[in-house]
Amino acid sequence: MKINEFYDDSANINLNGSIAALVPAVIIVIGNLSLYKSQEIMLLTIPFLTYSFICFHFYLFRMKQSILIARNMVNGRHKSWNDSLFVARHLLVCYLNTHSPSILFYFPNGDLAGRITRYRRKGLSRLRHSKMYALYNSQDEAIGFFEVKGNRNIKIGTFDQERRYLGCFEKKKLTWRKSKKQLLDAVGKSIGAVEGSSIFMDEKVIHSGNQTDLRLRRGWMPVEWSTYFPEANTPVLSFWGTLSDKEKLLRMSFLINEYFIER
Repeated sequence: MKINEFYDDSANINLNGSIAALVPAVIIVIGNLSLYKSQEIMLLTIPFLTYSFICFHFYLFRMKQSILIARNMVNGRHKSWNDSLFVARHLLVCYLNTHSPSILFYFPNGDLAGRITRYRRKGLSRLRHSKMYALYNSQDEAIGFFEVKGNRNIKIGTFDQERRYLGCFEKKKLTWRKSKKQLLDAVGKSIGAVEGSSIFMDEKVIHSGNQTDLRLRRGWMPVEWSTYFPEANTPVLSFWGTLSDKEKLLRMSFLINEYFIER
């Protein structure tokens, strides 16, 4: 899925919302004309018609963006990017809010680098109460897993492709407004903290040596990437240092909390 296909999907979500909002409006109109014939009852259709109108215009806006991106890919002689998700220094992050939400990672050229989505367990493991998410590469191969446990105090365990435990992200409630977020390795030793702003998206994974390993920022996207990413506020995930693939996978566990739990 290239980035223009993401905007296609986003457009279709808005179109479906527009159509769905018309259903209760039609029911109200038909019921009123058949039974009551009251002008006051017709006022009940206004919220549904308004929502349908807004969704339809979002649909047109997303479709226009998709067409523009596809045209830029052709005119710019788009070249495929075959690097691994973990090789890239920067990834752009898009959130697809469907019945099965996904985090989509893109290279700056608009090619899909990978995605995180809910993992459906098989057999008796489906009876477990914890939720499982999987990280897939561009070939749709599962290369990592995240298991979420807890409600108030959250623990997100990270596992590699062979289901070996690498460590976890922990979020502990200190007060109703303040939480402590940290990363632990496989033996439970703290390897860093997750810090960020409560006002805007700027989450950082800080190594115990006070070095930033990973950062998720909104509003930082370079202008030259706007050819394929028309929204300047598209979040950018940046890696620093010489982390291994497994170390990056462990640090990416905070994204589960950021997108699937706190949202």
